[in-house]
Amino acid sequence: MFEIDHIIRNALQEDIGLGDVTTLATVDAEVQARAELVAKEDFVLSGIDVAGRVFTLLDPSISFEKLKQDGQAVRRGEVLAWIRGSASILLQGERVALNLLQRMSGVATMTARFVALVQGTRATIVDTRKTTPGLRVLDKYSVRMGGGRNHRTSLYDGVLIKENHVAAAGGITTAIRKARERVPHTLKIEVETRDMREVAEALEAGADIILLDNMTLEQLREAVALIGGRALSEASGGVNLDTVRDIAESGVDLISVGALTHSSKAMDISMLFQ
Repeated sequence: MFEIDHIIRNALQEDIGLGDVTTLATVDAEVQARAELVAKEDFVLSGIDVAGRVFTLLDPSISFEKLKQDGQAVRRGEVLAWIRGSASILLQGERVALNLLQRMSGVATMTARFVALVQGTRATIVDTRKTTPGLRVLDKYSVRMGGGRNHRTSLYDGVLIKENHVAAAGGITTAIRKARERVPHTLKIEVETRDMREVAEALEAGADIILLDNMTLEQLREAVALIGGRALSEASGGVNLDTVRDIAESGVDLISVGALTHSSKAMDISMLFQ
């Protein structure tokens, strides 16, 4: 909760600054109001508690009654929550609450579309670190609400040896050996590969997960056969709604999709006074 409160406080400070001059000039402090959050299109909900927290951080006496739960599919016209309290507080928190709720629901909805397309295969949809700076915890939560799973959260909780690491370390085998010597046994070691030679080297060196970077469908199938279950296989690059099913049918275990968090469309949600 501390991390989320920090995100919200920063957003409120950015938006309100020294004061909401429009509200201060037009709305008397004693005026009370009731407002509803309304879906203006169909989507998967994420962030309803975050939206509520925006208002209660501004004023703990605000009443926020959620009518829908995160992870739930909602329809256009449905009311997501009721908010009651000081009209000036509701107006000051409106934009931040909506910005966060709309973005989080967009990530969840995009994720749900990818997840639906790989149903019936062994593939799991996972996210990446291509998140909005400062909002990663919200982005990754929303991926889970859409039915996806999280890749490593940050640089500290998983080893992912990429092309530049390999170049700096002196090769895949050397990089894996050094990682084994220096990181706790609780951390998985993943290696990015670009062709069958690198896949074979990573497998021989004992990688736990082998990332198959921008490979063709034929290469993916060949790599999965070569790995033969001795490590997890992850497809990455060139993944979109048109290609994900074919990629999943290649037999890979994981499909990482940067678009879940860097290209999702914010959902249309309004706050209306009643």
